[in-house]
Amino acid sequence: MNADDWARAALEALAEGGLAAVAVEPVAVRLGVSKGSFYWHFRNRRALVEAALRRWETGTEQVIAELETVREPVARMRALLGRAFGDRHDAAVSFRLISEADDPEVREVARRVSERRLAYMRATLEEAGRPPDEAARRVLAGYGTYLGLAALARVGVAGEAPPELVEIVMAELGL
Repeated sequence: MNADDWARAALEALAEGGLAAVAVEPVAVRLGVSKGSFYWHFRNRRALVEAALRRWETGTEQVIAELETVREPVARMRALLGRAFGDRHDAAVSFRLISEADDPEVREVARRVSERRLAYMRATLEEAGRPPDEAARRVLAGYGTYLGLAALARVGVAGEAPPELVEIVMAELGL
């Protein structure tokens, strides 16, 4: 068991129960290890939360790097949306972190990641020929759909994203 295992499990707990769910003992149980092993990797709960936040932010950069291999912008956006709507875990984390914005560190990371994602989507739309102002408006609608679906899933109103959702959002983005 290493620090990244703890951060991954903390991120899962956060997705399921919010910031309050990121507690040493329940995360240890999730990992099947003793609470004492936590202190080999982290000095306190806050350090675990910080590691989970870093893991989530790094994951965004990894996805963007992978998407950069798709040269054509419309195909890249379709791949991005397919990943986004197919990954309920990230959507749950995204929604939870934005909902936990009372915590200054969480708010800052959620802001940075959201800005990065929006900027990437905006640049992709601009590359596909959309004017900057239009691209900015359209990506807000697209990202809002992503977060809204996560919110509806959280309260049990929405299940899995329907397969046609990618095409619906592509149309919303003007692609």
